[in-house]
This record gives sequence, structure tokens and C-alpha cells, in this order.
Amino acid sequence: EVQLQASGGGLVQAGGSLRLSCAASGFTFDDYAIGWFRQAPGKEREGVSCINNRDGRTYTVDSVKGRFTISSDNAKNTVYLQMNSLKPEDTAIYSCAAGRPDPTALCGPYDSWGQGTLVTVSS
Repeated sequence: EVQLQASGGGLVQAGGSLRLSCAASGFTFDDYAIGWFRQAPGKEREGVSCINNRDGRTYTVDSVKGRFTISSDNAKNTVYLQMNSLKPEDTAIYSCAAGRPDPTALCGPYDSWGQGTLVTVSS
């Protein structure tokens, strides 16, 4: 059974940092892509970043590029999202997802989702 557990959220002031963790189990971690998504109140879910564990390639959405960094620890089956210089507009529930990437895709499609962790950035 595929399981994804996101953690590390919390309340932080603008300009602060948080590191989110996505602990995975139940599948061959090295063969999957892991993505981070977020959903703010009243807004649609947005893809933030992803990493293809087959080859290490990553993608980060422009709105957080230079502030957020995704990394993977294959020994721990865990993907991290280091978030620096946080802004109030980064406030959202952050979730991770996993899936075997299509041969022509960097990440995705995703077929397993974990519960989210709330990130609140105060101004």
C-alpha cells in the first residue's frame, strides 16, 4: 500500500523558513516522481515542485523559484521541500504526491496522494 506522509508545516513570520518532509512507503521510491502541491483558501491546487527519483531532475514553479528547493533522500524514502524567504502568499496546505513518470515527462502523472500539512506565513 502506497503511503505518503507530509509534515513540517507551521506558523512562521514573513521572511522565515520551513522544511517540509514527505515520507514515502509501499513502493519502489527510486522509480517514482514525487511532487509537492499547495492549495490556498479559495484557490485551486497548484503544483509547486517535483523531483524525478529515476534521474534526479527537478522542476520548480516560477513563483517560488530561488526560494524553494526540492531534494530527495533515497536512503530514507523521503523528499524535502526547503522553503526560504517565505511570503504571506505562500500560506496554504501543502501536500505531496507520487507516481511513475511517463517516459517523456519530468514528473507525473500522480496516482497517490498524502494528507497535507498547513503552512501559515504571517506578515
